[in-house]
Amino acid sequence: MSLILASASPRRQELLRLITEDFLVHNSNIDESLVPGLSPADAVLLLARRKALAVRQECPCDAVIGADTVVAIDGFILGKPRDNADAALMLRQLSGRTHEVFTGVCLALPAPGMENAFVSRAQVTFAPLGEDEILAYVASGEPADKAGAYGIQGLGARFIERINGDYYTVMGLPVCGLYHLMREQGLL
Repeated sequence: MSLILASASPRRQELLRLITEDFLVHNSNIDESLVPGLSPADAVLLLARRKALAVRQECPCDAVIGADTVVAIDGFILGKPRDNADAALMLRQLSGRTHEVFTGVCLALPAPGMENAFVSRAQVTFAPLGEDEILAYVASGEPADKAGAYGIQGLGARFIERINGDYYTVMGLPVCGLYHLMREQGLL
């Protein structure tokens, strides 16, 4: 049995290497559109599970990890920006405010119906951002593929005043929670 990460994200691969070097990568290529009305926690669980099960269907003898991350503010989910204008809009919403980051993880084992999942939540407070800072950050290209239009592990770090919760949840894979889940399931 192999361990497969159902994500092409370099960040998730880097974080999983903090737990184990022994894994394969297989992108799930699922439709990541969200059902209206889902809570952020339900949304990330649903997408993490879809990713894991899509890859497990192709690799039924392997254990598969799926994960998904969203940013939420004022009850609204901010996924990945559609374009630069959308990224700038998201950053304006986050400026000077506290928001939540949710990462859902699903570990699908080879036996049908054997999925274990959890959600990790962190609160992130942004410093107030000037329009010049927002436009320069968007122009860097970093916000393009990140939930909430920022990367805590990159240039976006300079905007973050504080975090309440797991840093790795904000990065996209809660290392401690996944480590313990993998140990419970005998994968480590």
